[in-house]
Amino acid sequence: MEAGLLSKGFQETQNDHHYFIYFTKEGKKTTAKTKTSHTKKIKDIPDNLLSQMAKQCHLTKPQFLNLVDCPLTQDKYEEILQKQGIIEISANSPFVPTLENTKDNSHSDINLQLENLEFKHFEDQHN
Repeated sequence: MEAGLLSKGFQETQNDHHYFIYFTKEGKKTTAKTKTSHTKKIKDIPDNLLSQMAKQCHLTKPQFLNLVDCPLTQDKYEEILQKQGIIEISANSPFVPTLENTKDNSHSDINLQLENLEFKHFEDQHN
């Protein structure tokens, strides 16, 4: 679990627990964080704890499991965080929001801009 987090941009701090805080590929600290125990007794993490860890990382439990088991890439994780507004979209981001991949089409500034452009284009063609 810890190796999976570290490989995806999380950085570890050690206190009573191991805290893992997510830093973007650009090195910006985020609110995505979770912790694991120092205890070696726990080999299998109970579902309720996995769900809490996923929530702390702004993911569903299946997404979190894919993150630590590696099918979910760091780029895809950042895309999820961007869609949720957890991190800002940077100029270097491979993720460019469109009408199809924004979470809430009716309230997105980008979608409003696109709708205005589409309406203007429609008007220009029909006038």
